[in-house]
Amino acid sequence: MSTDDARRRWEVWREERAEAVSAPYGPLALTGTHWLAEAPEGRIPAIPGRWTPDPGAGSVLLSAAAEDGLTLDGRPLEGRARLRPDGGPAVARVAHGERKLPVLRREGLWAVRVFDPGSPRRRAFAGIDVFDHAVRWALPGRFRPYERERAVLVAHADGRERPLRLSGELVFALGGEEYTLQAGTEADGSLWAVFSDGTSGTAGYRFRFLRLPAPESGRPVTVDFNRAVLPPCAFADHFICPFPPPGNRLPFPVPAGERNPLTR
Repeated sequence: MSTDDARRRWEVWREERAEAVSAPYGPLALTGTHWLAEAPEGRIPAIPGRWTPDPGAGSVLLSAAAEDGLTLDGRPLEGRARLRPDGGPAVARVAHGERKLPVLRREGLWAVRVFDPGSPRRRAFAGIDVFDHAVRWALPGRFRPYERERAVLVAHADGRERPLRLSGELVFALGGEEYTLQAGTEADGSLWAVFSDGTSGTAGYRFRFLRLPAPESGRPVTVDFNRAVLPPCAFADHFICPFPPPGNRLPFPVPAGERNPLTR
């Protein structure tokens, strides 16, 4: 691929990325993550209804009156409904006006998230500051899978430690030296790694994510830092992003990819 083609594709990716972040129910719309273990009698100040975990059934029971104004699957909810984890705001069954209320389960704990298209951060969003595209930061590499998946305990943005599942290493070279990033695998086979580098902390973020298409067995991969993205917690305080695992702190600056959200 020519340098011009690579830049054009990167520019399209940048536009699509900004649209996704600023979508009505994108990361900027998240205004709260409410853990039900911390909600007395199932009451959450930010939203109506009574939300009670039912451990035996692996679900949450939601009780609502007509005056609560909640809807379930687009219809007014009056009475009780049993909810299981949603895949995100796009498929959330419960809403309160324009706000979507997806149910979340992490490590056996239940939470309700609030996505509000009218959030202050979404209204103030003016784009994402990025480093300029540089071909030198699209590095040839390979994926070296582990024999079996590993779980490493790492800190998260909310101050808690949780296991991070890792399936292998991205291997690449720079300046004659070989480096690795521990990576996980998504359900579709694509790879992702959370890393920090010599620029971290100088532009409003502490770490970034790198995502790669699903690798073909034995085939090289391109470790393209031009597409390094800010984590969701850079756009809203209520995400619980994982910090880089040991070994994913690169000892040099990577002036490529996203730098900081911009506000009006």
